[in-house]
Amino acid sequence: QVQLVESGGGLVQAGGSLRLSCAVSGSDFSINAMAWYRQAPGKQRELVASITSGGRTNYVDSVKGRFTISRDNAKNAVYLQMNSLRPEDTAVYYCHADLSRGGSYFFEDWGQGTHATVSS
Repeated sequence: QVQLVESGGGLVQAGGSLRLSCAVSGSDFSINAMAWYRQAPGKQRELVASITSGGRTNYVDSVKGRFTISRDNAKNAVYLQMNSLRPEDTAVYYCHADLSRGGSYFFEDWGQGTHATVSS
């Protein structure tokens, strides 16, 4: 009954920006790390950025310096600020959360994702 809902995608020109949001809803769960993945046409899903509950972040090399992941623990939300977008950033973006209940981790299915298209 935990759901992850992404939003904020759209169509932008190269060099533009988008801010993606993901809200985790449900009850009786805890969140450790959160992350953003993306899947470009014809490619596998790729880890883009992650953030621990304490705010430590990691990024795939291709987005370093351009993307910023952040979170609001009170809202169970994670965000991805994407600047200086490039056509190769075009993908469906998915959020992920490490979830636990009663001391045990569990996995929820991927959400619908939000599509970001960057034109040149």
